[in-house]
Amino acid sequence: MNNKKVFILSLSLVLLSFAILLVWYTNKEKTEIQSAATTSLLRASAMSLGNPEAKVKVVEFFDPECESCRYFHPYLKSLVKDYGDRVHFIFRYAPFHGNSKMVVKILEASRQQDKYWQTLEVLYQTQPQWGDHHHPRPELIWNYLQPVVDIERIRADMNNPEFDQLIEQDLRDGAQLGVRMTPSFFVNNDPLTRFSYEALKELIEAHLQR
Repeated sequence: MNNKKVFILSLSLVLLSFAILLVWYTNKEKTEIQSAATTSLLRASAMSLGNPEAKVKVVEFFDPECESCRYFHPYLKSLVKDYGDRVHFIFRYAPFHGNSKMVVKILEASRQQDKYWQTLEVLYQTQPQWGDHHHPRPELIWNYLQPVVDIERIRADMNNPEFDQLIEQDLRDGAQLGVRMTPSFFVNNDPLTRFSYEALKELIEAHLQR
């Protein structure tokens, strides 16, 4: 074999090795990004509905003071009902409004009384009164929640420093995932890029069929 053939063969082997290495690195990087996204989406501390073993997981980053979150909430409940055990719905916080962090703490405190979902319903139903963006009156929340939870216990429990840590973790995860508005949805690792009930359902269906 002459020197020219040896050179061509050696160059081919080098290029082949480089191509294999590039594919390996690209796949490794993609796996690491997907793993980081999954970690940022799925936290054991988050409230959820549906089947934890479902292959399709829908994550909502929401703000209890957000008008769009309140508007979309009935549609989300409809999806939870329609999909049953086929989908796991996970709820994360993105408290961007002025009183949101306080309201999140109320929600988390109500969780200790097993009244989380009842409290969330009341908060959404009465949001136009206590969460009016031009004239917010968060003090009204206590009146609205009076029939639902032990108010004095909520006032005491909401000061738990773990709630501050939970909020900060959700905010960090949201920032890493590019959450800048609420509600923001992810189906598995795919963000919902067109906000509507139909678009969310289409994305869920696409993942169910994979």
